Amino acid sequence: MNRAILVLADGMVFEGEAFGAVGEAVGEVVFNTAMSGYQEILTDPSYTGQIVTMTYTQIGNYGINPQDIESMGGPKVEGFIVKESFEHWSNWRANQSIGDYLRQHNIVAISGIDTRALTAHLRTVGAMMAIISTRESDPRRLYQRIKGHAGIGGVDLVKDVTTREPYHWSEGLWSLDSNLNTAPTTKNQERPGARKRVVVYDFGVKLNILRSL
Repeated sequence: MNRAILVLADGMVFEGEAFGAVGEAVGEVVFNTAMSGYQEILTDPSYTGQIVTMTYTQIGNYGINPQDIESMGGPKVEGFIVKESFEHWSNWRANQSIGDYLRQHNIVAISGIDTRALTAHLRTVGAMMAIISTRESDPRRLYQRIKGHAGIGGVDLVKDVTTREPYHWSEGLWSLDSNLNTAPTTKNQERPGARKRVVVYDFGVKLNILRSL
């Protein structure tokens, strides 16, 4: 694997290995403590503009599948940070490794760092801007580029995740049949005549919210 460097705006540096796309990612670094659901996290529109750190150690072990997404068009994170990444998956629904998925969508990612130490630091000082690079080998140069970054507080991120045209949604919650096939339901799950019309303002809505509604 190629070397990757993570540099925070306060000067903290982590060195690890690249497992996503080649390049650089700039964003507000945050953390997520979930033990599963990394694919949903990667595609969650609320993480637009952010580099997400997973505190759970084993990421990618059940692979990537076409169904478990929270938005269309691929990942929404700016970058991804994990302790361990796995290219071989175990789940029968998967058809792709997490590394291939990130490379396909040009998402820079770093593995092999102490994500819990990073999380503890972020809990103390708060979320801040950071940069991940697989190209630059000098962390001092990366620090100079990120230390004066204004952050994402004043950036209009909604325009990047909202819909451009109205659309209709009919897909219900996922169900598992006797043959272990997953499929969305489309029928009304309430009593006859109870179906209601729901209008959603899509400023980056997750698909499972639409399925639940």
